[in-house]
Amino acid sequence: MSALLMTKPLPSRERTAARPRRDFVDADDASLVLRAQGGDEWALEALFRRHVDGVTRLVTRLVGRTHDADDAVQDAFAEALRDLSKLREPGAFGAWLHRIAVNRSRKMYRRRRLLRSFGLDRGIDDATLSQLASASASPEDLAELAGIDRALGRLPTEQRIAWMLRHVEEHSLPEVAALTGCSLATAKRRVAAAESALAAHARRGT
Repeated sequence: MSALLMTKPLPSRERTAARPRRDFVDADDASLVLRAQGGDEWALEALFRRHVDGVTRLVTRLVGRTHDADDAVQDAFAEALRDLSKLREPGAFGAWLHRIAVNRSRKMYRRRRLLRSFGLDRGIDDATLSQLASASASPEDLAELAGIDRALGRLPTEQRIAWMLRHVEEHSLPEVAALTGCSLATAKRRVAAAESALAAHARRGT
């Protein structure tokens, strides 16, 4: 699935003008987290620059809308900054940040579905799978992705997120469980339910 999606960075949040020092740019996450926990703003900036593009790509795919993704990314980094002192394994910063981002994406998508059910959602879904397809995608691939987009839009939020993490982000089932904060058995059930729903959609051709 990921081979059909574009690999160039998606638009991400505006960077600050100042750049971290070279020794911070070359440092690993664990070193930067320890310095940031000690109040070093250069280390925080280096962590942001290192992870913002990856988090933005993840969140944009999960929520399917660039405006919502911008808000969710901002919220994810704000939460990570607020709770950084609670991180006990500095080397696990990336995985921890992605868990926060997935949770923010889930909340954003669930709220949007609620607004849509009341006819209050006026936004445009401008980052669906078909819209994020690479320039080399064939018309058949685009049609297939558009069908998947429609089917995903009908899934419960938890199933949609789990399927996206498994089949678009290509995480293992244990990783899906860790990213969504559920048991492995629950992650398996959610992915399987989504796969079944998408298979039924494909058979109907709707």
